[in-house]
Amino acid sequence: MKRLLAFGIIALLATFSTMALSIEKKVELFVYKQLSGYPESRLIDLYKSCFQDFMGPEHLISDTQSAKAYLDEELTTDDEMSPWLFEYCGIDGRYVRVSLRAVKDGCISAELLLDAFIRSANACARPDIEKWRERWGEIVGILDKMDLSLPHYADDRQFIDGLLSSGRYAVSHSPEYREAYHPHYRIIERYIFETEIIPLFNMIIIH
Repeated sequence: MKRLLAFGIIALLATFSTMALSIEKKVELFVYKQLSGYPESRLIDLYKSCFQDFMGPEHLISDTQSAKAYLDEELTTDDEMSPWLFEYCGIDGRYVRVSLRAVKDGCISAELLLDAFIRSANACARPDIEKWRERWGEIVGILDKMDLSLPHYADDRQFIDGLLSSGRYAVSHSPEYREAYHPHYRIIERYIFETEIIPLFNMIIIH
């Protein structure tokens, strides 16, 4: 029951983040959540969560067999999985990171996670990269003013600016983040997650 209540609180907080808050307040709440849960984060890790929130999964998926093979391989990892089953991305929570722990713990099947991931990746046209550049410009302008003292902040900021200038947007987690947290998850569109996946989490907890 405690875990069920925790899920409800997380979902409620994510809903609040999409209400009529100023972008400054959304960024502040996101940064507090990110650095509380992942104190080893760099700017590049904050950026990754925000672009996942805005852009969704990084690529359209046409080769489902390769996607399945990669998921199956990742499920065999000996890495310690995250303690959470899911978390909302970025400042608006339009997409959700679902940990592979949810499969390993028997909350959902690998087939369901893969299907939800593929549909999330292929559901609709991606936002224009120029719109993302504008959105990130707003976000990073606020982060600059917050003076977070993140390691390698200036280098990461310059790297991201160069990436966006070249028409790209996707990045990997920082080495520090990967070493500390061993991220293994799939990005799922919020509506698919809340209607098809989280009810199964709740059923597992209740029973």
